Amino acid sequence: MTPSDIIRYRLWNQHITQAHLIKPQQLVQYLGAMQAQEYAMAKWAIGLRLPSLHDEDVEKAFNKGSILRTHLLRPTWHFVSPADIRWILKLTAPRVNAASSFMYRKMELTDAIFKRGNAIFEKTLQGGNFLTRTTLKEALDRAKIVNSEFRLSYLLMRAELDGIICSGPRVGKQFTYALLEERVPMVKAFTRDESLAELTNRYFTSRGPATLQDFVIWSGLTVKDAKEGIDTLGSKFIREKIDGKEFIFKNNSGYTNAPTNASFLMPDYDEYGMSYKDRSAIFDNDNHSKHVSRGNPIFNRMIIINGKVEGTWHRTTSKKGTVINSFPFSKLSKQSQQSLRLAENKYKLFLGSNVEENG
Repeated sequence: MTPSDIIRYRLWNQHITQAHLIKPQQLVQYLGAMQAQEYAMAKWAIGLRLPSLHDEDVEKAFNKGSILRTHLLRPTWHFVSPADIRWILKLTAPRVNAASSFMYRKMELTDAIFKRGNAIFEKTLQGGNFLTRTTLKEALDRAKIVNSEFRLSYLLMRAELDGIICSGPRVGKQFTYALLEERVPMVKAFTRDESLAELTNRYFTSRGPATLQDFVIWSGLTVKDAKEGIDTLGSKFIREKIDGKEFIFKNNSGYTNAPTNASFLMPDYDEYGMSYKDRSAIFDNDNHSKHVSRGNPIFNRMIIINGKVEGTWHRTTSKKGTVINSFPFSKLSKQSQQSLRLAENKYKLFLGSNVEENG
């Protein structure tokens, strides 16, 4: 296997160069979870992989609750399927809480305070209410629980991690919260071993070829747990060493037909970058890091040409429409320029008239 094979297989497995799924919830469930703190870009991450959909289609799926947005895996928001939210939370919430423990102490948030906050959220949201952050803050104010901006964020995150609240539909441009037990029907519970095996299978099926360390970084699990999960993978998974590192991926006849020339506008925090600790396959750090404003290409909106990071992009919107501003790292060939124009048009087609978010 060569580095170009790694790129080709990942593009295929992440459904960037194949598209047989139809609905946002199908894609999110296939991927297990998708990082989603930048909501507009997270919707585009879905649209990138489901070319028949538009922004408004993903928005409808979110508002309907077909996909949810909550904290899991790591201390940030992810899209997750309703069928998966409970078992993934149960598996990964302890690790997210451990990673957040310093900030809990800094904010003077104790278990007793979290318990009080959870009780207030439950009481306020009960009965099918979908309420904004501001409304929940007012409920905490009435209970005399100090909730400065950062403190409120951690109170809400902890309630998500405890399985008390999750995303509700948006009201205009504002996000709402809902009670998880009211928003999501109960499904059969997984044991911890079943959850670990399922998450590992989902990851290496949808992100392979990937390494143990890639899985650890993405999942937030310990190395010990990640190794245990990998041990459950069956004979359908291949293990191959490249430059001394073991890569794991699912054996798939589709690889022989997988395209090698995928070009697209990658959202910031996209799974094509976020899923891996080692991003050298797609990013030439020695030559291109100086062009990246936030130090790491996965935190930026990147131009992908033939599977590799070759520039940055941003957009501006007005009543006249959307303008894509592209900034390649170097002069592109005529073929690459054409690929970039097609990528820009694909994003504009996804947006349609739904261009409320700027930047």
